[in-house]
Amino acid sequence: QVQLVESGGGSVQAGGSLRLSCAASGNTRARCMGWFRQAPGNEREGVACIRADGNTIYADSVKGRFTISQDNAKKILYLQMNSLKPEDTAMYYCAANFYVALPACLDRNSYAWWGQGTQVTVSS
Repeated sequence: QVQLVESGGGSVQAGGSLRLSCAASGNTRARCMGWFRQAPGNEREGVACIRADGNTIYADSVKGRFTISQDNAKKILYLQMNSLKPEDTAMYYCAANFYVALPACLDRNSYAWWGQGTQVTVSS
């Protein structure tokens, strides 16, 4: 079992920045972690993911604006979000699994454990 708790969401104006955090506890040997988001009426979509080997993948919509990183000692996953746009408004979730093949890293079906989510609202 892996427990995940997100924090850092909030309301910002377009062009602003936020940093999301996801604290992991329990069996933290997860080798792949990801950030997903879901806006009302939309499916949950992958935003960014990172594997233990350091490989990362980003959704095209956030490339160049978002950065995923992790502090292995503190067992915290981060998502630095810059140049935020109104279309980034969504509930953001972190997810983890022991292993995920890189091509499936942004597929929500690849993950076994999920946090409760943190809301990000970007106003124009």
